[in-house]
Amino acid sequence: KAQPGTGIERCDLNTVSNGVNHHTDKFKEPERLVVRRGQPFCVTLVLKPGGAKFTPGVTSFTITVQTGPLPRQESDTAVSFALTDGSLDTDAWSVSAVPGPAEDTVLLTVCSSAEASIGLYSLRLDQDTTQTNLGHFILLFNPWCTRDAVYMSSNAKRNEYVLSQHGLIYRGTPKRIKALPWNFGQFEEGILDICLKILDDNPKFVSDADQDCSARRNPVYVTRVLSAMINSQDDHGWVGSGDILRKWAQYGPVCYGQCWVFAAIACTVSRALGIPCRVVTNFGSAHDTDANLLIEKIYDMSENLSNDSIWNFHVWVDSWMARRDLAPKYNGWQASDPTPQENSEGVFCCGPAPVKAIKEGDLTMKYDTPFIFAEVNADVVEKVQLPNGNVVEISSSTKRVGKCISTKSVGSNRRHDITHKYKYTEGSEDERRVYEKAQHRNKLQQRGLEPGLHLKIKLVEGMAVGSDFEIYALLTNNCMDARSCTFMLFARTVSYNGKQGDNCKHFQDFPLVCLSELRVPLKLEYQSYGPTLTADRLIQVSALTLGEESMDFCKAQKTIVLDEPDIDIQVIAPPTDKLTLVNPLPEWLRKCSFTVEGVGLTGSQVEDVGPKEEAKACLKLSPSAAGSTVLLVNFDSSKLRNIKGFIDMDVEKEETEI
Repeated sequence: KAQPGTGIERCDLNTVSNGVNHHTDKFKEPERLVVRRGQPFCVTLVLKPGGAKFTPGVTSFTITVQTGPLPRQESDTAVSFALTDGSLDTDAWSVSAVPGPAEDTVLLTVCSSAEASIGLYSLRLDQDTTQTNLGHFILLFNPWCTRDAVYMSSNAKRNEYVLSQHGLIYRGTPKRIKALPWNFGQFEEGILDICLKILDDNPKFVSDADQDCSARRNPVYVTRVLSAMINSQDDHGWVGSGDILRKWAQYGPVCYGQCWVFAAIACTVSRALGIPCRVVTNFGSAHDTDANLLIEKIYDMSENLSNDSIWNFHVWVDSWMARRDLAPKYNGWQASDPTPQENSEGVFCCGPAPVKAIKEGDLTMKYDTPFIFAEVNADVVEKVQLPNGNVVEISSSTKRVGKCISTKSVGSNRRHDITHKYKYTEGSEDERRVYEKAQHRNKLQQRGLEPGLHLKIKLVEGMAVGSDFEIYALLTNNCMDARSCTFMLFARTVSYNGKQGDNCKHFQDFPLVCLSELRVPLKLEYQSYGPTLTADRLIQVSALTLGEESMDFCKAQKTIVLDEPDIDIQVIAPPTDKLTLVNPLPEWLRKCSFTVEGVGLTGSQVEDVGPKEEAKACLKLSPSAAGSTVLLVNFDSSKLRNIKGFIDMDVEKEETEI
């Protein structure tokens, strides 16, 4: 009900009609408003008899929605939006209003952003100085909304992967696959609240609730949180489905779990929150403990000495979403493994990893792609350790891992084999090509390197005005094959404001074959850069390379600040300043002068100075006050300008005899 003193008697959230429109009517709590983001929902305001009437185009108010314990506008966990006169803005939170069907009623239509955080929201109407709480609603992901990251175009697939509460989980062996019926029960009473509680119990929420609630707009983030939470390895984890979820909510961790249970719970929670999800079984599933994409079985005379293993089968989930943090080609199914096996970013979780990246061996794509790639496509090597300590390979196989990858078919109880979605045909040229690429990228990743061509500019010490020196371009080929490239390296003087001078050295159309690493020197001589050097003493070095066949493009750029000569400043008695500067240039300096500031202004002309000779001056100081001060010195000439130096001084007060 509305607060006392407001013009609103009550608010009807229209939970039944909104539930039908938002495909949330299956939730077993009809009194609660559950809607999906990016789609309008309607509530009815019942006005107090005799109070102010609603007049379209005249009446104004603002709607405020908030989620989380610390809602903030900066995090988009608190949003206020004014009544619009026209149509709703479907790209942001918006509200419109028309007179209701009954007297003294107003029909509000609220549309949430398709990128809003999911969770429990409060709904408030602000008019003048009055605030009226209209109620609460739960906002979910929306696979029916084209602007939502979890949008799925097929109605049959939405029915299967979001709305269906029953499924099949496959176990056994590749030659004897058995289906286990499972009740996901995502719409059962209390389950949605438990799913939201899971999010609130995750350590990221505990450490920074505002940032966590804001990040819940991203299904990638939510899926990764669920992977970490749906296990009993850490994070106050738990296992189970339906009754197990209720036991967890009431008593805490439930100490029971096998991989298919973890996966089933992940599917339940994902579907409840609106993320399309399916349970996947991989037969002959590898567990690669040392991240080398090999399952190495090393035996001595009694046991296997390796920690690598191959499970008869392993079960995880695929979740459907756009990967806006990656290239569009990685949109679609994302593999996520809630069974605790290896540590990822400090916790036991795995994924989401794009299934397309797994198939193509693109192991640098987030998250945990190398681990899941190994689960479906690792090679197996068996070795034996002899009594003398030597290890001998006795067999190898490229076909033992990743067989009959299975999930339930859409709209039927048949098994759907999706092995081709995860890998190319075993033993084919494409499968071997992908494996070799994955091995290559995995080695680079473990060394902290990126694949492709890379270009750097390396500088040296002693780059001073007037000197000749060399800089280097370092071209590294982290590709799997040799590359022919067109290479350019050049330098030009620049000013502090970016204005460029003439080129002072360059190579052009320099062909080379990259094998691993190539170091290309560029010698900069004063006779080349000196004539165009400005008083800022800046040289910009640029390197470009273009692959002739692959069209790989690399660019590197650095700006060199040339060292200037030092001014040697000596203060001697009587109060005289002795100044010395060595000409670093291989040419004469004309119109030389020293200027001193800080203890009386004195200037001195200096004779022309030859190459490598000293410019000297003795200036009489005229301090006007005692105490600490700084002596500033400037040298100017035809070729060297604005060379500055300084020295700290203590000026003593002269004692007067009485």
